[in-house]
Amino acid sequence: MTTRLNGPSAGWGWLTNGISVAFRHPKPLLGGAALLTAVCVLPALATLPMQFHAMATHTPQSPVAFAWLMVFSMLVNLLIIPLYAGYLRMVDAAERGLPARATDIFAPYRQGEAWRLIGYGLAKFGLYLVLVGIVIALTGSGIASWYWQLVTAQAAHQPLPGLPQGFGTAVALLLVLWLFILGFYAISLGQVALRQRSVFGAIGDGMVGALKNLLPLLVFAVGLLLALIVGLIAFALVAFLLALLGGLVGPWLAIVLMIPLDVALILTMFAVMFGTMYHLWRDVCGDDIATGMEPAIAA
Repeated sequence: MTTRLNGPSAGWGWLTNGISVAFRHPKPLLGGAALLTAVCVLPALATLPMQFHAMATHTPQSPVAFAWLMVFSMLVNLLIIPLYAGYLRMVDAAERGLPARATDIFAPYRQGEAWRLIGYGLAKFGLYLVLVGIVIALTGSGIASWYWQLVTAQAAHQPLPGLPQGFGTAVALLLVLWLFILGFYAISLGQVALRQRSVFGAIGDGMVGALKNLLPLLVFAVGLLLALIVGLIAFALVAFLLALLGGLVGPWLAIVLMIPLDVALILTMFAVMFGTMYHLWRDVCGDDIATGMEPAIAA
């Protein structure tokens, strides 16, 4: 499938369109974000007792327990990928004027498409491991051993190791890799979710499309950084005003008012993220409408 090269300004358009999507379709997008957040958070709560016990008793987690936590986290992430695809379809339906409901994020499970999307998730994780392995190979094996020492020290609540040689080069390469992954994930997920592409076909489209559009992805990253700075300043001002109000009335009032503000911020970030991914995918390879897709999206 053809992937298009976009000009640098497209990166800014992806961000602004992603922000506007959340405000143009708040009911399905914020509702879907609430369901998605709950599904993401609940499995993490299951591991909290084990972590709290280790902190309370000052006993480090065993390597076996840490490995099981990692495996559990990976399995949960794979099971959530079909929900990401369902959310992207919901954004597509809302943007095209089709019926869109928050519960549409579960449509891939209802329609029997979960296994194909989970397979995509496995292939995607495998590609990420290969790419990170290439970065480690280019910067030396010291980065890998340092990372393992860092993970072990965190699990055992021990002092963290110092930075290894070549850390700066690794960070620079990982930033370039992060730019690539931004585009790759949006394009490949869009292809597998919205165009019924095969797993490897979607991954191939994602790789080619991301490489073609590294420059607009860089503009997008800069715009995202500026938007985050503005958002953090606005959030800090609101939190400061709530703290002043709490000082006049009572600290409980500031806490009560901050909770819905935090929840609204998280849901808006989810909606903006998927709205941005959708418009990125649409600009790169979203022109051709696959036959029979409208009924599936509207379901």
